[in-house]
Amino acid sequence: MNNDLQTSSVDTLGALLAQIADLTKRAEVIKDGIKDVASLGGAKVVEGAMFKATYSESNRSVVDNKALLAELGATAEQIARHTKTTAVFSVKVTSR
Repeated sequence: MNNDLQTSSVDTLGALLAQIADLTKRAEVIKDGIKDVASLGGAKVVEGAMFKATYSESNRSVVDNKALLAELGATAEQIARHTKTTAVFSVKVTSR
């Protein structure tokens, strides 16, 4: 890939990510409004002309593995033997 194409692609990627960030913020504001109304006893389902939004609540449980292993007395070596490492690749885009 030549440098002109890379520069163009990076600028396009940055512009798209900026648009996505703006749209995500707008969507979160709308979702927060729906959550606020529904959590105070208002409508749990809101219907538009083309879409329907449904509010639901649930509980999520997460195990704190580090605390559990420490409580069970696992050594660093035992933890290392059971730790899986995988390669992760990412592209970070920042404005200039």
